[in-house]
This record gives sequence, structure tokens and C-alpha cells, in this order.
Amino acid sequence: MALLKLKDFDPDYRNTFDGDDVLGMDVYTDRKDEKIGTVSDVLVDEQGHFRYLVLDLGFWIFGIKVLLPIGRSQIDDQAHRIYATGMTKEQAENLPEFNDSMTADYDYEERVRNVYRTPATPTMGAATMATPGAIADTANYAAYDRNTYNYQQEPALYDINDRDHHNLRLYQERLVANKNRVKTGEVTVGKHIETETARVSVPIEKERIVIERNTPLESAAVMSPSDSDFREGEVARIEVYEETPDIRKEAFVREEVRVRKEVDTDTVDAEETLRREELDINTDGRPVVEKRADGSFSDRV
Repeated sequence: MALLKLKDFDPDYRNTFDGDDVLGMDVYTDRKDEKIGTVSDVLVDEQGHFRYLVLDLGFWIFGIKVLLPIGRSQIDDQAHRIYATGMTKEQAENLPEFNDSMTADYDYEERVRNVYRTPATPTMGAATMATPGAIADTANYAAYDRNTYNYQQEPALYDINDRDHHNLRLYQERLVANKNRVKTGEVTVGKHIETETARVSVPIEKERIVIERNTPLESAAVMSPSDSDFREGEVARIEVYEETPDIRKEAFVREEVRVRKEVDTDTVDAEETLRREELDINTDGRPVVEKRADGSFSDRV
């Protein structure tokens, strides 16, 4: 039976209880109407049921916190105070101290319960009884089995009775619409290389030497050349060129791709059946005054 702090069990507990907050309420004795401290926290079970009020006994015992079973409290909403039923200063001094860092396990709860149990529950077959208000050894309470113990076995400590707690809460369901962002897919845009064979034709020019030999006409042969017309070693030089292909590869931007996201909006309609609690008032010969939500009253007979 793990006990949790109210804030850890329900961080939004104030809305759960329509803004009501027991934390910070002053605590008084129910006999002398003497202030003994304030409520610093609440311990609940795994189902969210109130089990203990954590009392800061700053007015009685400075710097000490103890646990008050919820069944031993009377909550007065109008006065905004809580009365600790039958609690005495001697009883408070006998309670084991509670701190925020500790875990309230079964053994610790038994020490707390043993202080509040009056009269004490004897061991099966044992003749000894614990003095009311004193912390008895856990062995004296063998009537309770740690493996089967539940809070319903001690209604005097854990029941919220009609005499001490008069609040009746009417609950109504309402639709709460939230949105969850879930991943529906993924798009990966990357690059890969493909190869192809490209062909190109380049026209080139090549120079060549053409030597033509012609026989002079007979009429020109009658001329008698002089010695100066003979030149030994005369050479004619002509440079010969040709073009060669210059083929290479270069990279260029063929296309630019932009990747972005666009958001489309849609409306999803939902319909649920909501429940609402209403008061059922039965009367037996006496009038009951009922206050309506608009503030007006009606009499029932």
C-alpha cells in the first residue's frame, strides 16, 4: 500500500476539487478549540483516497510534523479550519515524526496507528494491553496482518463519515479536446550519381604540303640564264600545322531543388455521451430547503 503526496498523485488537484485546497488549513483540537498547527500536505493511497493529513505542529511542538488519519478529522469549510478529533498534546508527542523525504511504509503506519487506537488491539492470546496514547510495539498488534491489511479494517481512522464531513460533490463529465503530435511518415531527399556515355564530334584541320612541278614552255627556254640565276643550297621552308581535339569534362548546375514543409489544416469532429450527477432528495415529513443554482430557494414538504 504505497502512499503518495497529493501533489505527486494529482498535480492539478485544485481543479479536481473545484478550487478547494485543504493545504494550509489551520488545525484545532475539538475539545478546547486550541490551535495546534496547520496542514502542510496530504497522503493518498494508489486509488487517490485521502489517508492522512500531514500536520505541522508549530503551535504545539516547534518544527515537528506528524500524521493525522483522515477519519480523525472534522473539516469545517465555512470556518476554513480542521478539528483533530480527540487529539491531545500528549498523544501528539507520542506520534513518530514525519518528514518530506521519508516513505510511509507499513511499519511506520503501524507506529502511527498504535497511537490513535483506543483501546489498543491485543495480540491474539496476549493478555497485555497498550496504554491509550502511548506508542505500542508493533508485535502487540498481530491481529493485523501486513500482507492482508486494508484501511477498511479500521473505519474509525480512515472513514470520512457524514457527521464530520458534510460535503457532497456532484460530478459532471465534460469533453476535453487536446491535440497530440504524432509522426505519420518521413521523406528523405538525397543525391546519387548516374553515368552515361556521351559522344561529341569535333572537326579539326590538318595542313599538308602540295608540291607541283611544271615544265616551262619552249618559248621561255630560249632565254639564256646567267650565272646569277643558279643558287646552290636554296631552301624553301613552310610550317605545317594541324588541329588536335581538346575534350574534357566540367561540372555545372543543371537544376536546383528546394525542400520545404507545408501545413494543411483540417477539422475533426467528435461526439461523446456525457454523464451528469443530479441530487435525489427524499423527505420524511419535514421540509427541506433546496438552493437552486441561480441562488433562489424552493421548499419541499
